[in-house]
Amino acid sequence: MSKFKYTDENEQEFQRVAKKYPKIDAMMLPALWLVQEQEGWVSPDAMIYVADRLGKTPIEVYEFATFYTMFNLKPIGTYHIELCKTLSCMLMGAGDLKKFIKDTLGIEPGQTTADGKFTLSEVECQGACGGAPMIALNNQYHENLTVDKLKSIIEECK
Repeated sequence: MSKFKYTDENEQEFQRVAKKYPKIDAMMLPALWLVQEQEGWVSPDAMIYVADRLGKTPIEVYEFATFYTMFNLKPIGTYHIELCKTLSCMLMGAGDLKKFIKDTLGIEPGQTTADGKFTLSEVECQGACGGAPMIALNNQYHENLTVDKLKSIIEECK
């Protein structure tokens, strides 16, 4: 039995979205997304909850959650920096941005600062190749970045 539970609002959203699917087990993506929106990450306990709700085994939910890089499988910082690591962004300077983050915040991809403020993730293409290099910061895109622009963004967060 899971200790996790959707908020009343998320339970209503689950019920609303579930009506769109012919089978409840097809709700894996939206169910996990609701968990992450609620908690900021998808805990093992939440995976058990989703498995129970969808008639799946916890390992099936785990396999699904680990396949998609958009799910955080551990707690993240207040500010989640998602740095694009694909070709367009790398050619346009994403490596310089990564080095700046490492030098400034002291974290590598997959790490969170000691104060819990920043988490860095390297992600696949986010579809903003024309604005490369880019990051998503708490799901807000910042395109055509330079180290100076990124420095300003990070300073605003501090």
